[in-house]
Amino acid sequence: MIAGKVSTHHTILIIYDTDDDNTLPAVYSYIEKHSSNNIKLIKNTSGPGVLNAIKTGFEYCSDGVALVVMADSSDDIGIVDAMYAKINEGFDIVCGSRYMKGGRQLGGPRLKKLMTWTAGVSLHLLTGIPTHDVSNSFKMYSVSLLKTIQIESTGGFELGMEILVKAFTEGRRITELPATWKDRVTGKSRFKIRKWTPHYLHWYFYALRWRYFKRK
Repeated sequence: MIAGKVSTHHTILIIYDTDDDNTLPAVYSYIEKHSSNNIKLIKNTSGPGVLNAIKTGFEYCSDGVALVVMADSSDDIGIVDAMYAKINEGFDIVCGSRYMKGGRQLGGPRLKKLMTWTAGVSLHLLTGIPTHDVSNSFKMYSVSLLKTIQIESTGGFELGMEILVKAFTEGRRITELPATWKDRVTGKSRFKIRKWTPHYLHWYFYALRWRYFKRK
């Protein structure tokens, strides 16, 4: 799927928590069948869970140029080349945006969609942050930016919003591209809306405080 849609030279990192992860046999089989040398299985060294898996990926890519975070095969792989082109233009973060013109969200819980749309569009209007979709984890980061960000997140996918908001308050270059997000068709999402919402709200209000108080 990725090979047919991404022409930019890339390495695919698959982060796993434990050696009995049922993803591993399928990945090993694929690597052997296709003689793939651009797929790397990386054991999560930071502790179990989504947050630590992403942090482990960041650490592994410390010598690269850019990194894009994806999950559940829901993200719009077809725009990765365009995202990387924006990185080469000097942008520090390129956001895949469901809520800008041309973006779409197909399926998924209605409450989650309402919450993420409201957060993204309102923060764009209230602070000027240059994306309509602050909560989408599908973002490409320049590695040089990641090296400067001290991560404080303790929940999960809100990590992407933390990095975005901090980069914005530091005057980093941010842009967005329209993306289509599709709800997964098999398995169960690990997104924990009740548990993680307070963590997202923390960074939402962080951006508002900066815009209306600390910036002056």
